[in-house]
Amino acid sequence: MIRLFKEMFIIFLALVALLYLLNPTLGIFEFLPDNLPLVGNLDEGLAVVILLNTARYYGIDLTRLYSRGDKRSLPPPR
Repeated sequence: MIRLFKEMFIIFLALVALLYLLNPTLGIFEFLPDNLPLVGNLDEGLAVVILLNTARYYGIDLTRLYSRGDKRSLPPPR
């Protein structure tokens, strides 16, 4: 039962992050306005981190797309 709630919470966070990145409100719903220097895009960065970690949790490691092919630098598969 606890695992079900954990899975639902992870999927909920991913959906909220995806909706935040798609920004259907055209900038009205912003945690940090984008015109603030240096910190304006931190909220979008956090949403991307949430999506990448959710994908990694379900076995899709998108961060491996940016590796140089040196298999020694990658952690061993689980």
